[in-house]
Amino acid sequence: MPLKRISKQIMIIGTLVIWTIKFLVRPFVHIDPAFKPLIGLAPNLIGSFLLPFGACWFFQRFFRLENDRDLNITCCFGLLLVVINEYLQLIPVFGRTFDYLDILSSVIGVFFGHLLFRRLMVYYAVIPQKTSA
Repeated sequence: MPLKRISKQIMIIGTLVIWTIKFLVRPFVHIDPAFKPLIGLAPNLIGSFLLPFGACWFFQRFFRLENDRDLNITCCFGLLLVVINEYLQLIPVFGRTFDYLDILSSVIGVFFGHLLFRRLMVYYAVIPQKTSA
């Protein structure tokens, strides 16, 4: 299935970009203060963008992604898990910080990931394209 292959490629590239930002750019590159919030939000934005692609590649048994409804459910479920993870950071045991901007960037990332994945589903004829009569 070409959609699964493309999902795999996008996931690998996205993961490498996230790791580059987290482990090379943030600690070792001087970033202008105007761009620090963008670099801080980028891993959440990119990671959330990758949700439908990861579901297609890793969890195809559980998330079929055969129509719009399946894609919507998958993206909503992934976003719910991201939001729960962010709120769990309020518990001081984990040593992480809570930020509403992380949730906002996750919502934006899932939205754009959903849009691109749906276009790919139409392109690869997983779901029929809507035609106007």
